[in-house]
Amino acid sequence: MSAAVVVGYTATDTGADALALGIRLARAIEAPLEVALVLPGDARSVITPPDAAYTRHIREQAESWLNDAARRIPDAVPHRTRIRHADSFAEGLVAFADEIGAGYIVVGAANGGLRGRHRLGTVASELLHSSDVPVVLAPEGSRLIDPALGISRVTAAIGSRPGADVLRDESVQLAAAASVPLRLLSLVTVDLPAGLETGAIRIAGAAHSEEVLAQARAELPADVAAEVVVADGDSIEEAVRDLAWDPAELAIVGSSRLAQPRRLFLGSTAAKMLHELPVPLVVVPRSRADVPVQEGPRP
Repeated sequence: MSAAVVVGYTATDTGADALALGIRLARAIEAPLEVALVLPGDARSVITPPDAAYTRHIREQAESWLNDAARRIPDAVPHRTRIRHADSFAEGLVAFADEIGAGYIVVGAANGGLRGRHRLGTVASELLHSSDVPVVLAPEGSRLIDPALGISRVTAAIGSRPGADVLRDESVQLAAAASVPLRLLSLVTVDLPAGLETGAIRIAGAAHSEEVLAQARAELPADVAAEVVVADGDSIEEAVRDLAWDPAELAIVGSSRLAQPRRLFLGSTAAKMLHELPVPLVVVPRSRADVPVQEGPRP
């Protein structure tokens, strides 16, 4: 059985989106599901004594919300509900995931996003700067997708920068655990001012992408077959928008090279992908083996 899938739950549409995707992911990879609701930390000012009745009310309400969540989980998915206390929701999720050796943390999009699209809220943003566990972002409306769809494919956005091997290995493991096809994706974009000659640049970029994909495919385990595809466009957003996406697939990207080892940091490419990506996105931390890249100040 795979390592547990942790869902950051709230009694909102965002929480319902995260729960629905968590169920699909846990079922696909045959992992237990841990549904966690994080309450503010127990520490209080000595000037303000704790109000036992209020504390009890909050806990009872949280337990009621978790009971409602548990009723939505199929019996075939092993699951537990947990109440955690922390100074922030993201901090509580990361600490819990580390404590149980979880494989993934799933959270939903911020309220107000377009259906099928991502809009990062406070919790997701904090996780993407602090988690040492892969974070799965559920787009708005994930709660409306039939759980029976499961996971249909894993698409990995492969590059040539440090950490690409970590992403490749994680993608292979996820696709294998879910028994679904793997697709390797390279994005070719020409994001330049209007009027410049971009034909040669586009050709060179496409050739480089083909080389990256060929190398990635060559480094796959012998028993793993993968489709390779180059997405072309005048911007990353356009390339992602024009690519065919299956409603039940997962996209997966690596952390930015600016991330600390074993931590997440959403790079500019992944951030641009989020604007148009119609499927859940998995963000994988860098390996401890990677040496942090030192960069000078940007202009």
